[in-house]
Amino acid sequence: MLLGTGPQGPVPGRRVAVTGLGVLACCGIGPEAFWAGLLRPWTGGERRIPDSFDPTAYFGPKEVRRVDRFAQISVAAAEQALADAGGPGALDVDPDRAGVIFATGIGGLETLEEQLRVFDAKGPRRVSPFLIPMMMPNAGAGTISIRNGWRGPCETITTACAAGTHAIAAAARLVASGRCDVVVTGGAEAAMTPLGIAAFTNMTALSSTGESRPFDARRDGFCIAEGSGALVLEDIEHARRRGARIYAEIAGAGSTADAHHITAPSPSGAGAAACIELALADAQLAPADIGQINAHGTSTPLNDLAEAQAIAKVFGTPGPPVTSTKGVTGHALGGAGAIEAVATVLSIEHRLIPPTAGYEQPDPDIALDVVAGQPRPWKPAPALSNSFGFGGHNGCLVITPVGG
Repeated sequence: MLLGTGPQGPVPGRRVAVTGLGVLACCGIGPEAFWAGLLRPWTGGERRIPDSFDPTAYFGPKEVRRVDRFAQISVAAAEQALADAGGPGALDVDPDRAGVIFATGIGGLETLEEQLRVFDAKGPRRVSPFLIPMMMPNAGAGTISIRNGWRGPCETITTACAAGTHAIAAAARLVASGRCDVVVTGGAEAAMTPLGIAAFTNMTALSSTGESRPFDARRDGFCIAEGSGALVLEDIEHARRRGARIYAEIAGAGSTADAHHITAPSPSGAGAAACIELALADAQLAPADIGQINAHGTSTPLNDLAEAQAIAKVFGTPGPPVTSTKGVTGHALGGAGAIEAVATVLSIEHRLIPPTAGYEQPDPDIALDVVAGQPRPWKPAPALSNSFGFGGHNGCLVITPVGG
């Protein structure tokens, strides 16, 4: 990962290792169950949430009532990832050099909606004093930091559906720059409230059929989901000194804006294409080096077409194999990029590309090699993970197998 450009050219940074994974999604909780769920068709209907999640496994009976659902699943994914990395003790990190960068697109909507009902029914004096700390978007990151006693940078990225990817990119730069030795990063969303669903429905963003069909000719909107993903990122030398398992490396990242429309993507995919190109340059790779793309692939008519045009601009047609795991997981908004980064790392680990569930009828306007039907074996190579959000936010990650 490069840190910028100086008078002599690109400035190299430290290598960034992925040493822990955590995930909560409708198809499985924990990396193993999640991976197994990605490899089979989704049959659970429209309700795409991690149903079996029990917050009392992470919080006491009093504390759990003071933490919004989005922060609960943020903490759960982070603690899974830390345990997968060997546990906080095994990390052997100076608390001042350990950070948290965690994302959400909306934050504590469930608590806000609940307390608005209290306000209307019982008046202002009955509103919970915990409303603000429960609804604020930084509650997830703050709680993770507090529970682990980490005093390095603790920040929240809120760039709509690109937030999870942007958080991982920001965390990787903290490690690459030498500011932190370890960062836990990712994103979470729990916005499937009556108000949230009504708002997305009325802006005609959601599928009318309840089907997520990324890149399919019949796609008609996304399926909103609840979920979270987390990664532990370390300086690779720090990870090797402690004998950590290293899943992959974060080799590069890009970020651009469409500067076009508050919800619609740039029709040509120009901003997304520029973001992909920046991520490749950051990783010092050429388009031909990419062996897989985990697409944003929301199942909306405009977004999927614009992303396909961006991919074609950078890679030609049909380009590398493309998958959208949102066919199974649905769209977890600010948590989506983190969930998909976990999926990409697991794809490298298992040497399989998950199929795009719901993709059955190719769109004649989309000339991509969409992986569908069955998982596709592949020889792990650098992979691209895309995220694009309302507001014109674009984020891309390059995730690679572990180098020498």
